Amino acid sequence: MTLSEAIRTMADEIVSILAGNMPTIHIFGSVALDDFRLGWSDIDIAVLTKHEITGQQADTLVGLRQVMLERFPGNPYFRLFEGGVLSLDAFLSGKEERAVYWGTSGQRIADSWKMDSFCMAELLDSGVLVCGDDVRHKMSYPTYAQMRDVVARFARIARHHGDSVGWLLDVARGIYTLRTGKVIAKTAAGEWALENGLCPDTGAMRKAVQIRKDPAKYTKDEMSVDTAVIGRFADVLGEEFTNCIEPGSE
Repeated sequence: MTLSEAIRTMADEIVSILAGNMPTIHIFGSVALDDFRLGWSDIDIAVLTKHEITGQQADTLVGLRQVMLERFPGNPYFRLFEGGVLSLDAFLSGKEERAVYWGTSGQRIADSWKMDSFCMAELLDSGVLVCGDDVRHKMSYPTYAQMRDVVARFARIARHHGDSVGWLLDVARGIYTLRTGKVIAKTAAGEWALENGLCPDTGAMRKAVQIRKDPAKYTKDEMSVDTAVIGRFADVLGEEFTNCIEPGSE
């Protein structure tokens, strides 16, 4: 089963569970940006319904990834779906309402689900409609200040916890966003950083891009990097905040 087939199969199952609730399903993130890499990437999904999902629907959806894995043993994709299921009204208003969350660390029934500004930008700029009506015209594009706040929060985390080459690509993404107000794919961000000589450790960045393009060839140890390398690039990101001006505001 290909990635596209897995997305279609998962979407069909979700629609079946939410029969009568008119779900709209979008895929965003690395898949939509043509930057999905098996062994590294997730499959980001947003499922928005006409009405609040029922308790029975939530109970069925929360364990759907595991059910699909049992139905298709050995399939590498179903465990990678991450995102949320809730009504469009709750998504737009931010009000508390029954929702289902799928994440890297597990899944749960929650009383809300929200996207950060990076995910929202990805959804609005490049999200792929899988089924239902495209409702993105009802959503608001994140402000530059909101995206800057996410980058600042990430920079603090990277400085203290960054220990793999992926963090270098994320830092490059942050710099790109500060300069343009847009979100770029991780591979493209690394290549952009190399072209512009932004990373103090060029060799490490080249390695990050190489691994990102074919992660299955590398072990976890080969993907690791000294935290000092991440810290030096995070310093470059920190300097960007001093000079960043919202694009188009001059």
